[in-house]
Amino acid sequence: MTDSPTGGITFGLASGVITAMGLMVGLYSGTHLKLVVVGGIICMAIADAFSDSFGMHVSEEAKHHPIHKHIWASTVRTFVSEFLTELTFLVPVLIFKLSTAVLVGVGWGLSLLAVLSYRIARSQGRNPFIVIGEHLLMALLVVAATRFAGGRISHIVK
Repeated sequence: MTDSPTGGITFGLASGVITAMGLMVGLYSGTHLKLVVVGGIICMAIADAFSDSFGMHVSEEAKHHPIHKHIWASTVRTFVSEFLTELTFLVPVLIFKLSTAVLVGVGWGLSLLAVLSYRIARSQGRNPFIVIGEHLLMALLVVAATRFAGGRISHIVK
């Protein structure tokens, strides 16, 4: 556990981006319904942020840290960063036609991950292109898998 003010923020941001992109793409592929995507994003922002912040809390407690307030600070930072990050994916859905909104959302998510990855790489003295490439590749795998899953589910359930 770190006393750093970023403790929990980077986790919440990265997790929020990956989950939001996957959910948007999967729900769009499966339903093509704006209401479903909006509802999914809101429910996901609540449930996922609580789930991950609880997981962060339990994980940090398991490390037997002597300063309990640092555990709670990391828990709150994880919740807030993930919740707010996921809610940003509502903006394109509310502004654009759904097919465009999904593309904008994926672009937004990849941009956030690229900036986060760059900052992480620079802080660790690593090659930013390698770190950004790794992270964007993982994100694109999630997008591809959820697009495929949404499409398959749509065909099975109909």
